[in-house]
Amino acid sequence: MRCCRNRLRALLVGLLLSFAPFLAWAADISVRHPQLAISDEGYVLAADFNLSLNPRLEDAVARGVALYFVVEFELSRSRWYWLDEQVAARTQSFQLSYHALTRQYRLSSGALHQSFPSLDDALRILARLRNWQVVEKGGLRADQTYFASLRMRLDLTQMPKTFQVSALANRDWNLSAEWARWQFTAGDLPVAGASGGSVASPAGGDGR
Repeated sequence: MRCCRNRLRALLVGLLLSFAPFLAWAADISVRHPQLAISDEGYVLAADFNLSLNPRLEDAVARGVALYFVVEFELSRSRWYWLDEQVAARTQSFQLSYHALTRQYRLSSGALHQSFPSLDDALRILARLRNWQVVEKGGLRADQTYFASLRMRLDLTQMPKTFQVSALANRDWNLSAEWARWQFTAGDLPVAGASGGSVASPAGGDGR
């Protein structure tokens, strides 16, 4: 009996070890160090993302399937007499693709695009969000406390319809960061590009 249990235990350990590389390659996105600052035009956002693709997504890009990533930002303030007021809601889309003719990966946002020799190089730039204006000048009150939320996700709705059906039903394509939430007072924000000073940092939970 003990021999059977030992064999079963060895079999389970072997299965876990065989699946370990695939578990380690799971796709993932998370938000790091979101920061708001004041610029001449308004309020700009910077953030870094931990971003990794699993083998299925890497293979899809290499075969010519474009991946679409969306960064979402929301800003609100509390009102004691009513529901929270939404101050701003912004989205920014990025397209990641591979061009077999030039053997280059391309990252596009609107009319802007940049080419890279490797997927890692493209993902490294995609993971760095800088100088994104999310609120116009005069849009915030210096003495008011606000609540900010930020995330990045893989947007399957922008893919071809024939591809969406299988992708939506496959967990390998489920790639979305948890919302990073923090609160700040507008008058305490640093000036964009200035050295030193405090920055708005995420708090544990939603900060409400």
